[in-house]
Amino acid sequence: MPSPILDRLARGPLLADGAMGTLLYERGVPFSESFDGLNLTKPTLVESVHRDYLAAGAELIETNTFGTNAIRLAAHGLDDKVRVIARQGAKTARAAREIVGVDAFVAGSIGPLGKPLVPFGQITTADAERFFHAAAEGLLEGGCDCFILETFQDLNEILAALRSVRRVSLGLPVIAQMTFGQDGKTLYGHTPTLAVGALKQAGANVVGVNCGVGPQATLEVLEEVLAAAGDTPVSAMPNAGLPQFMDGRFLYLASPEYFAEFAARAVDLGVRIVGGCCGTTPAHTRAMRERLSSHLPAEKLAPGAEIRVIEAAPAPVELPLTSEEPVLLKALRQKFVVSVEIDPPRGINTRKVMEGAELMVRRGVDAINIADSPMARIRMSNMALAYQIHTHFPRIEIILHFTTRDRNLMGLQSDLLGSHALGLRNILCLTGDPPSLGDYPNATAVFDTDATGLMRIVRRMNQGTDLAGSSIGAATRFAFGCGVNPTADDLDHEFERVRRKLEAEPQFVMTQPVFELECWERFVTRLSGLTDIPILIGVLPLQSFRHAEFLHNEVPGIQVPDWIRERMHAAGSEGQRVGVELARDLLAKCKSMANGVYLMPSFGRYENCLEVLEGVS
Repeated sequence: MPSPILDRLARGPLLADGAMGTLLYERGVPFSESFDGLNLTKPTLVESVHRDYLAAGAELIETNTFGTNAIRLAAHGLDDKVRVIARQGAKTARAAREIVGVDAFVAGSIGPLGKPLVPFGQITTADAERFFHAAAEGLLEGGCDCFILETFQDLNEILAALRSVRRVSLGLPVIAQMTFGQDGKTLYGHTPTLAVGALKQAGANVVGVNCGVGPQATLEVLEEVLAAAGDTPVSAMPNAGLPQFMDGRFLYLASPEYFAEFAARAVDLGVRIVGGCCGTTPAHTRAMRERLSSHLPAEKLAPGAEIRVIEAAPAPVELPLTSEEPVLLKALRQKFVVSVEIDPPRGINTRKVMEGAELMVRRGVDAINIADSPMARIRMSNMALAYQIHTHFPRIEIILHFTTRDRNLMGLQSDLLGSHALGLRNILCLTGDPPSLGDYPNATAVFDTDATGLMRIVRRMNQGTDLAGSSIGAATRFAFGCGVNPTADDLDHEFERVRRKLEAEPQFVMTQPVFELECWERFVTRLSGLTDIPILIGVLPLQSFRHAEFLHNEVPGIQVPDWIRERMHAAGSEGQRVGVELARDLLAKCKSMANGVYLMPSFGRYENCLEVLEGVS
């Protein structure tokens, strides 16, 4: 099918516009506001940006719809307006073109969802395609001339977007661009050769590079992109270097003149669409237009003067022929392991928790669990407390709870590396309680991934690489596990989650509190049909009737049976004693069906947990 934009590319290089968000920010729109939502609330402002780029010489302008998807717009209460925002974005760009009166193309911009897909996140491929489909429909209805998929780092995600676009339109061309880092790979470890090959096979008409770390690194990545692209046109739209924060504003360092020379060199390499991303302005576009119109050859550097900024590929990790088994996993195979939870303090004084840890050591407890701001309430860093306990009591194993609530993918991996370096090698991978439960209900939760995705990251580190596939120098020796809930109301649904977690190959399992034998037997019977990995039963000694009612009615994931609550009600002032007796009796009956126990003291009453162990052979 004939395509005006592809015909234009066949005649020579085409100049695209630059950043939209940079100019909107400069013109008074705060980052807290939805830039995409401006298509509805301030269309004249968006139109003015388009007009400025067209006046500067851009032959292709992108719609203000980079974040127009239900995931990103949900933060602004606009997730039900994806289609109308996309449609208006295309109409606004077309209106600017009509006003300026130039022959330019309108590219419908589609960016990543903002949250990772499975296996590292919770968004399925089918859901991703549905989200992208809504934006593509709106852009098509608004009259875009082509689609541009940009700033993707996950090859699976951009392929999902491409499939969605192709279901909406087989005729309009698709420009598919990915972002590469200083190592020449995407965040997920995809190389340019792999990405270009997959995108071409999936039907992309133009493949390319955008955003990233600046013009020089982009030129180096382009060498591999062009080699893999063959006859397929290539695009390049880098950032204006790296930003720095000055006087309350983000500033990019690459000048229009520097960017113009990049454009000349990119075209000289064979790039057919050249433009800019974050930090570029109409001044950069004008400089590129003037430089390309001059037809002067790109600067040629003398041999040896080309300093490459892409980092060399890391040396492969040599795994030892024999790797010593983590102490915790060895213990779980050889004995019934006792672990007691300690919550970090809500202030800076660690005296009480350190006394609790000392008590556990004296009484022969095998491990201490350290929670990660449970119930989303502010507490001391659990890694800091874990290191303090590990330093004072190196014999006892530390099981560090690790949630994905407060860290993005970079932060998770950084803290995991730090944890390993500090000697904290046992990780319980959890998604974490949402901020709405805690001290700061309006705080932003990250949730770049979930417990299953975190386990996959840890497993990769145990193989010597990070999430992107880059070497971390040596393989880690983490023992990692996950949580399960035997008391879930819908056990079928819970086991669907368990199956997904088991696919990430955890090495042990710890449970939410269990209060009755029948519940435990039912859960273990079903679990034994799926796996034989070690399991630690969660046991929480109740303190009073009110405590039981609170846990049952107000704490997610905990179900206290009616008869237990009635027993605690009848106990009256003897609630603590009865709670310990119930827990001790349960543990005695369940011990043969578990590899260990995970005791959870309430209100810092560690002695209650030790009383539970008395008389349990």
